Amino acid sequence: MHKQNKLIIAILALLVCAGTMANAGHPSAKKHVAVADTTDMAVSLPDTTESRPVVDNDIPTHSIADEVIWVVGDEPILKSDVEIMRLQGEAEGVEWHGDPECVIPEQIAVQKLFLHQAEIDSLTVTESEIAQNIDMQINRWIQQAGSREKLEEYKKMSITQLRSQLHDDFRNNQLIQQMKEKLVQDITVTPSDVRNYFRNMPEDSIPFVPTEVEVEIITRQPKIEQDEINRIKNELREYTERVNSGETSFATLARLYSEDPGSARQGGEMDYVGRGMLDPAFAAVAFNLTDPKKISKIVESEYGYHIIQLIDKRGDKIKVRHILRIPRVSEAATDSMRLRLDSLATEIRADKFSFEDAASFASDDKDTRNNHGLMSFNGEDGRTSKFQMKDLPTEVAREVEKMEVGDVSNAFRMINEKGKTVVAIVKLKSRTPAHRATITEDFQVMKNLVLQKERADFLHQWVVNKIKTTYVRMKDRYKSCNFEYEGWVK
Repeated sequence: MHKQNKLIIAILALLVCAGTMANAGHPSAKKHVAVADTTDMAVSLPDTTESRPVVDNDIPTHSIADEVIWVVGDEPILKSDVEIMRLQGEAEGVEWHGDPECVIPEQIAVQKLFLHQAEIDSLTVTESEIAQNIDMQINRWIQQAGSREKLEEYKKMSITQLRSQLHDDFRNNQLIQQMKEKLVQDITVTPSDVRNYFRNMPEDSIPFVPTEVEVEIITRQPKIEQDEINRIKNELREYTERVNSGETSFATLARLYSEDPGSARQGGEMDYVGRGMLDPAFAAVAFNLTDPKKISKIVESEYGYHIIQLIDKRGDKIKVRHILRIPRVSEAATDSMRLRLDSLATEIRADKFSFEDAASFASDDKDTRNNHGLMSFNGEDGRTSKFQMKDLPTEVAREVEKMEVGDVSNAFRMINEKGKTVVAIVKLKSRTPAHRATITEDFQVMKNLVLQKERADFLHQWVVNKIKTTYVRMKDRYKSCNFEYEGWVK
């Protein structure tokens, strides 16, 4: 125990000492645009072509601003929906397997089939689940862009606007995924199925297992300057004064300024929640509120600073609205922390203590700290520490790519899963080179491939059967498309 205490003191002293050293030192012409008459595309869709003065061929396709091109059930698919999806795909490097003008409408139509079934089955997703997935996507984009500011400049919108734009798409995607999982939940494969599937397969057709790595990490959050904290608190005090004076409502200010994507679009409102689901500091203040007309004091949580307003209490659950503001980390503080972790990495390389011990005592990230720094994620088979390079955070993958097993990196800046700026060092614990799968060493990989095929075949047939019982109509120009699923043209 005495030896362990000395180890803790040595690591913490090194971090403080290094920090002290860091501090020392025109088109004007009018254009005629035709808008297609879509009244023939209502749900009943009677064939009134002979009685209408305008038909498809009367207007060049390129001059139509927007039109209903398909109807699936009672859901329309617009020309603009297809164009937006095509442009997004181009921006993300998507390769369409066929003519995008055929592939994309079909993909949208299939999505509508799954969403319709999800509604029938009363599937739901919570705002917190949507917000979590949006945050993960935005954080990946921030990592790729280099900073929040660069991302906002590239997307030409604020992070708040980006979250709002992504909301419905992410909600639908999660419902579709839930529906697919429900449909295939009872499909299984046996070891015999796996062996039979691969038995007569040519060697060059056997799946290639990508490189997998295990990575340990130490992260530290740079200290936020007091001036920045004061700025955030003054903003929250101003919001309180504006509500108390009757100038505006709490909900309006939350929509405008709160940085919690899960509740901001709802006017800061959270659903009924128990104490254990909240940050302890937030819960302590929220559960002590008794007057819905009063606003809480400023509360600091692991996410930032809040003010809270009571809506209702129901048993051991509470319903509140809140405004979250997140302080920004200065470059100076980031540089200071980088120097501290560089010093720590030097000591680890010198065998003064192990990376695992340093992670246990010095890392800010409790999830990896409690696992001696070892990173993990939820894979197809549950929690695993083995990452493919594409699954690692961008900054971590960039470091690991150039490392040998046992190497400790220099300090680098990254955005963590909670959207906070941190500084990190990593150690490459293991690397399994890419190779052809074998039953003895990669059975789970091969089983997953067979299972995925069985599930994909089942879902394909489900869509085909669903099309048979669903009203479908499309513009004539799409009827010659080579579709993935049969039955669309009726």
